[in-house]
Amino acid sequence: MIKSMTAFGRAERTVEGCLYTVEMRCVNRRYCEITVRMPQPLLPLEERIKKLVAAKVSRGRVDVLVKAKNGSQAIADIEVNLPLAQAYWRALFELKEALETEEKVGLQTLLGLEGIMTARVPEVDLEKTWTALASLIGEALEGVDSMRTAEGQAIYHDFQKRLQSVEEGLSRIKALAPSVLSEYHSRVKERMAVLTEGEVDLDPNRLAQEAAFLADRSDITEEIVRAESHLKQFRSMIESEGPAGRALDFLLQELNREVNTMGSKGGDAQLSHLVVILKSELEKIREQVQNIE
Repeated sequence: MIKSMTAFGRAERTVEGCLYTVEMRCVNRRYCEITVRMPQPLLPLEERIKKLVAAKVSRGRVDVLVKAKNGSQAIADIEVNLPLAQAYWRALFELKEALETEEKVGLQTLLGLEGIMTARVPEVDLEKTWTALASLIGEALEGVDSMRTAEGQAIYHDFQKRLQSVEEGLSRIKALAPSVLSEYHSRVKERMAVLTEGEVDLDPNRLAQEAAFLADRSDITEEIVRAESHLKQFRSMIESEGPAGRALDFLLQELNREVNTMGSKGGDAQLSHLVVILKSELEKIREQVQNIE
């Protein structure tokens, strides 16, 4: 069954005092794009996360946000480079005396200098963390898949309604085509007779042949047959398992091409009206196809 590309998934769990949260936002894209934002200590796990997501998502942009909040140690260890601070302090006082300024030199000045204080981030056991994180990624993906499936079901029902409308319009064009062709044939013969009346003595058989040739160029039988075939393939694809968005998009382009040709070759007001209705429905289907994985 078809799936949408739009969804959201979230999962969180506390592991050994650290709260991990994973959020996924999925939106439409022509191809698969996966971006991951996470705390710096966890960056070595980025490619693993992308592989897990790519195994479940074949089309669309997926933004993955990983948060980690350590409840037992809210801030990292702070290291003070005392020798460097003392060197800075002496240099600042030498500068103060050299410039003969009354400006005070204090700790606030030192804190703004590079290298005085360093936050040492505790080392992370990546393999142990990955075990918990992989489970959360999977849980968030389940939420994404559930939402994509539900929205895909709604789009599927919309497709069914619009495809029925297109098929009915195509059937009316098919029923109308023979009379349109016959009328065109007669109209061509009449016009040729008027244009040549009293001036050229034409062979009636040759006149009929030329009229038939011109009328044949307005025959839309082949376009109707191809359009019917495309519609059958479209229905088959939305029933099948796996991603179908790109293939459906291609089929719609072909369907539009056939319908446009019918309109240009038909030359009949009623047929042209049916073609406009078909193109309107196909455009609505095309808009929905952009949401399909």
